[in-house]
Amino acid sequence: MNISKIILILVPVLCIFLLFYNRDSIQKSVNKKPNIEIFESKKPISASLSQYTESSISVSRKNAITKAVAEVSPAVVGINVISVEIVYRWSRDPFWDLFFPPPVYENEVKGLGSGFFISPDGYLITNEHLIHNAKKIVVTTTKGKKYDVQDYWTDRVTDIALLKIKGDNFPYTRMGNSDDIIVGEWIIALGNPFGLFDYNNEPSVTVGVISAKDRDFSPGKDGRTYQDMIQTDASINPGNSGGPLVNSVGEVIGMNTFIFTGGRYSEGSIGLGFAMPINKIKEITKDLEKYGKINREFYTGLRYADISRYLMYTLDLQTNRGLLITGVDKSSPADKAGIKVGDIVIGLNGKEVYNLNNLNNIFLESDSRQGDSIELKILRAKKEFNITLKLAPLEK
Repeated sequence: MNISKIILILVPVLCIFLLFYNRDSIQKSVNKKPNIEIFESKKPISASLSQYTESSISVSRKNAITKAVAEVSPAVVGINVISVEIVYRWSRDPFWDLFFPPPVYENEVKGLGSGFFISPDGYLITNEHLIHNAKKIVVTTTKGKKYDVQDYWTDRVTDIALLKIKGDNFPYTRMGNSDDIIVGEWIIALGNPFGLFDYNNEPSVTVGVISAKDRDFSPGKDGRTYQDMIQTDASINPGNSGGPLVNSVGEVIGMNTFIFTGGRYSEGSIGLGFAMPINKIKEITKDLEKYGKINREFYTGLRYADISRYLMYTLDLQTNRGLLITGVDKSSPADKAGIKVGDIVIGLNGKEVYNLNNLNNIFLESDSRQGDSIELKILRAKKEFNITLKLAPLEK
């Protein structure tokens, strides 16, 4: 057998051998068990991620707002009121009613609102309109305890009421400075809208910003006047009256008082709520606690009259607006200030004076009291100038 024949026989055999040998190696490599340490972590990744997520969320959810709510909420109360409403029952015959006056009845009207403690010994604040003509006032705390209000003092003009219940160690709020508020800063409104406080003894919370400040409203038919009010877009609804308006550090900067609604058929919030500044509340409650009322009686020594068309032409006056000074008491504050008979008052504290009713409204708006100084704009001999006058105690 020659060499060429041997080669022709060995080459195919060798190829077949190599083919089957590589096939077994590849199969063994595929069936080999993977290294657990490479493909599986000793601590599951999903468990580690879950723990990280829970801790980070827990931290991020606790912010200034939640801390302020936790601090103030225990000092907020729900207030239920039974007030008296006088009702005249008229007949359908005007002639009969003329000779026989209709009977008078007293109806009990239920109301609800909010309030907040300002001291640990049971003093709390709410709106006067909430407890006006109240026959019974019940305060409910966040612990579910109910207290009958025994003593309270009110000021109708500023719509502020100071209440006192028996007890001590009540949680109370920290009062801030309403002169230091910033338009656009976060605020929180707490209270008892629609009586929801009664279901679980917890105040409702809404969040917004200070939309504007120093909003003034002229005295209405009820004799109340609202000055320097704080405007907010935090939702304030019926029942929120008397509740605290709180900044992001847990200080009370105002008291929720009233809202503007969308129309006569809508009583809900549309983002126009107004709160009384806490600095005004501090001032009023201090006097209410000390004197039991706000004394707005004062003495100027002035006597004046509206300028009629007759007076204007008879006395050859230069204007038909303002008040004509008809008398000045000797040694009175007006006399000492240099005011004379014939002068015309055309301005008070930077606001124009048109008549006596307008003057009284300005006094109410500025909450003027004895000891205060007012600035009068006087017209005399066609010249205008300002005079500062100090209000004295009313002479008896």
